[in-house]
Amino acid sequence: MKIESVDFFYLSMPVVRDVGDGSQDALLVRVQAGGHVGWGECEAAPLVSLASWNCPMSHSACKPVSASVLGQTLEGPEDIRRINALVRAHSFDLLQADHTLSGIDIALWDLLARRRSEPVYRLLGYERAFPKIAYASQLFGDDPQETLNKARLVGRAGFRAAKFGWGPYGRGTVAVDAEHVRAAREGLGRDALLLVDAGTVWGEDAAQAALRLPALLAAGAVWLEEPFVSGALQAYADLSRVSGAVKLAGGEGCHNYQQAKAMIDYAGLGFIQIDAGRIGGITTARDTAEYAAARGVLYVNHTFTTPLALSASLQPYAGLAQHEICEFPFEPSSLAREFSTTQFQPDAAGCIHVPEQPGLGVQPDLVALKKYQVDVEIKVGGRVLFRSPAL
Repeated sequence: MKIESVDFFYLSMPVVRDVGDGSQDALLVRVQAGGHVGWGECEAAPLVSLASWNCPMSHSACKPVSASVLGQTLEGPEDIRRINALVRAHSFDLLQADHTLSGIDIALWDLLARRRSEPVYRLLGYERAFPKIAYASQLFGDDPQETLNKARLVGRAGFRAAKFGWGPYGRGTVAVDAEHVRAAREGLGRDALLLVDAGTVWGEDAAQAALRLPALLAAGAVWLEEPFVSGALQAYADLSRVSGAVKLAGGEGCHNYQQAKAMIDYAGLGFIQIDAGRIGGITTARDTAEYAAARGVLYVNHTFTTPLALSASLQPYAGLAQHEICEFPFEPSSLAREFSTTQFQPDAAGCIHVPEQPGLGVQPDLVALKKYQVDVEIKVGGRVLFRSPAL
């Protein structure tokens, strides 16, 4: 079968707030081939991703993503890998291409697995999917008391793990940061896994990050996530040598396999966090999971948007039994909550299960999403290159 069409749907909350909440908008992707449909999602600013699909060619290594996708044969996993490589080669200088490719790649896996009536993880070579311990992912409160209250909510919701990130953490004093960490531990209780996300706040300043280690150690934090920007390999390595029981986590900003491989090899990470909606889709995320496992680094999904993105993020490591933690958005926007009638919830053991239905096992609720669709038209030289399709 041939890829006949790729449609993009720009979805957004009516008001997007200036907070670290990636569920406020989404770029939904629909691929159609041979009478079959697959759905994917790009973790990126929707408008620039739309432009990368449609933009005029600048030169041989800066073509629109559409040039490498439309009309391509799609019969098996090898074709998805071939299309992924084509986009990388033909859109080498189009930096947004990685994000746009990610949503398309996810949709291709969904389509092919639906056609074969099996879940995506089986097409990836896994015989079974292992349950993952879900960590409730949310922002720090504006003050320690709010962090305490949020942690108590997580505990009452039945989660065995929680992550607090961004917000005021790392932007004030070391003492206030310590109060937030103590509040999170108190609210969660003694036994729950506590994870802390600094949101790249220290740039490459390992000394500032190290000042927070005593409080993290005292609270029994499992990891400190993204103390530095992605690719700050020396800063990560320096901090990892003094972080002790607090492991470092990072990698969500990686846009390709080479960046992720460098983080695994040189950053001293205990956990590599990969977003299938950024790195080039399920194809590249699966390659990274395999490499991480071989190098003794634990793979963790990164996702903070919709149930579709959550399912896509789980597939690349579904069959890796020892890689058992997964991110679960605990405070999603109404857009994310209404995205699909399929909703993930932790079981009695606090675990999330990968869907066993064909494809990703998540169907977007097109009726519910209509109110979130943003109308877009891209016109160049008087010619319309893109117009929002109807949901």
